[in-house]
Amino acid sequence: MLTALLIFFLGLTPWLLSLLVMKSSETQARERIAAARLAVANRSLRTQLQTADRTYIEGLGYPIGDITCEYNARSNYIRCAVNPEGPCQDCRYYKARTIDVRGEKI
Repeated sequence: MLTALLIFFLGLTPWLLSLLVMKSSETQARERIAAARLAVANRSLRTQLQTADRTYIEGLGYPIGDITCEYNARSNYIRCAVNPEGPCQDCRYYKARTIDVRGEKI
């Protein structure tokens, strides 16, 4: 009888250990997801750029930076190809962009 109980217990041991490890990993994953949700919820939203730095252009949207500069990236994400962090005011790389009446470069 003791031998039968020992065999039965040894047969259940791997199943019980895997169940314990599985529950532990599920709890850990749940805690990580909760921490990630909390981090995202507490993150501040990206502040809008000043209105002086944004100009609406038909078909392009709101590129940031001085759009009269030759090196302006004409992008919503990067200000300038030469000086991406900006600011455009008093930039030593500023080069005026000349445009023909028909919209072609001179």
